[in-house]
Amino acid sequence: MTTNDNKNVKELFKGWAFGNTNYLLFGIGLLLVIIGYIFMSSGKVDSFQSLTLAPIMLFVGYIIVIPAALVYRDKSIKN
Repeated sequence: MTTNDNKNVKELFKGWAFGNTNYLLFGIGLLLVIIGYIFMSSGKVDSFQSLTLAPIMLFVGYIIVIPAALVYRDKSIKN
């Protein structure tokens, strides 16, 4: 019974491995989020920077880039 459990654990971790592309995308997403919050806090209340640019950067970081980093899988890795 333990050999079957070990096999399942190995397959689980083999399928969840992140590559360099995943880490790069996640870093870009995190950078977008951080810069978005900096832009939002540093601009005036009515400025383009606070009302338009920062929310777009936060949206792209949270909703597009970070999930893409979690879902992306290299095609060269065979399951």
